[in-house]
Amino acid sequence: MLARINTVAFNGLEILDVDLQVQISSGLPAFMIVGLPDKAVGESRERVRAALQSLGLSLPAKRITINLAPAALLKEGSHFDLPVALGLLAGMGLIPQEELAGYVTLGELGLDGTILPVNGVLPVAIHANSLEKGLICPAAQGSEAVWSGLKDILAADNLLSLINHFKNGQHIPFPTAAKQTRETNFLDMSDVKGQESAKRALEIAAAGGHNLLMSGPPGAGKSMLAARMPSILPPLSAEEALETSMIHSIAGELKDGKLCFDRPYRDPHHSASTPALVGGGRKAVPGEISLAHNGILFLDELPEFSRATLEALRQPLENGYVTISRVNAHTVYPAKFQLIAAMNPCRCGNLGNPNMECSRAPKCAEEYLSKLSGPLLDRIDMHIDVPAVSPWEMSSVKTGETSAAIRDRVIQAREIQKQRFLKLGETQFSTNSQLRGQLLEDVTRLDKEAEALLIAFANKNQLSARAYHRTLRLARTIADLQNTTNILKIHVAEALSYRRKLPAQSI
Repeated sequence: MLARINTVAFNGLEILDVDLQVQISSGLPAFMIVGLPDKAVGESRERVRAALQSLGLSLPAKRITINLAPAALLKEGSHFDLPVALGLLAGMGLIPQEELAGYVTLGELGLDGTILPVNGVLPVAIHANSLEKGLICPAAQGSEAVWSGLKDILAADNLLSLINHFKNGQHIPFPTAAKQTRETNFLDMSDVKGQESAKRALEIAAAGGHNLLMSGPPGAGKSMLAARMPSILPPLSAEEALETSMIHSIAGELKDGKLCFDRPYRDPHHSASTPALVGGGRKAVPGEISLAHNGILFLDELPEFSRATLEALRQPLENGYVTISRVNAHTVYPAKFQLIAAMNPCRCGNLGNPNMECSRAPKCAEEYLSKLSGPLLDRIDMHIDVPAVSPWEMSSVKTGETSAAIRDRVIQAREIQKQRFLKLGETQFSTNSQLRGQLLEDVTRLDKEAEALLIAFANKNQLSARAYHRTLRLARTIADLQNTTNILKIHVAEALSYRRKLPAQSI
């Protein structure tokens, strides 16, 4: 007796079809799973056996063989439990095989027959929709699957409810789409006293999606400013939210199956390893840069990260994706993130402080900044100093501008960019920081004075071609914030002020 169930395997965000075949034949009693299963898949035999026993069902005293085709593809994860159980039930004649053929199935089983959540339900639902099939998944993630547009979703609490649905006609309610409540208790920019130039830089960075590096003494407010960056960013569009949630679903970080429309904000500790930051490990899981897709990656104490880890950021910063290469597979994850970084001027933080001068200058700064290579710094659009705030500013300066007021200007500038791209028939770009090729030249034409200023600065400071183009993008964003069609000399001058040399570039 042969039964077949449609299920899947994962390679990053790529969904691979797996044909689960169940054969129950005469012979010595045995229960085997073949087709290159990992340990979690092999252990599903005991989970499935216990789940069926909890329903009062026993496996037939025959030879049971479960094949996961294609056999050469490694099968990983506990989401094969439910397909194995349904395949056995179909093979035993308890569920009609022809009805199961129209579904893609995944889910983990508890020993009592409950169906437990698994990673990756959202991308699997999108894949099932493309195949014009339905989806059988855990009830806890039914709301996640609805966002795929599927019209046939069986989100079941336990194995018994699925048996009753197919055998006895007891209908499983269709799940409802759910999204996380928009975060309203953001840390507000009005909390920051002083640092007006830094706030201006953050506004420009938010408006154009530009990378930013803040340098200043300890306690100047660098981390405080970065933590408030999400409060001035616009929410994710529906398309961006779906794309970002697919990555979080694969990583198992989608809370309660609800889509989030707030931009991700990730701030890993400087002890994070290279695989933790860029992705990898035995199963090539997404790293922090992919979890920050369409959002912010904040790296505090930037020089404290290992040099190899920082250098691994160079390709994703340029291309917007990361490729994790293994002997048997290549996995690609999106990584279109905005880098916000902070560092001290030296290891002790006192370089340039007239009251507490660094006792080991300049060696202290050279050692501290040696991990930051020129090519990495060249990919950061804006470099700003964040000086210490005086006691007078802390006690006398009134509350500053709110995040809501700044966010309104950022949204307006992004809308200008969006309309410009639509007018030019360009759909792959959403912010000025992503401009490439001929489109970059078309939207960043300078008048004679602005062009002369940029060329003179580039010659004097030996700007690379990358730095030259990033300056153009930055000037375009500054002009958009002022709702100015043409890029003027004043816009280029401000953009160039953010490209001054850091000590690390002269080491």
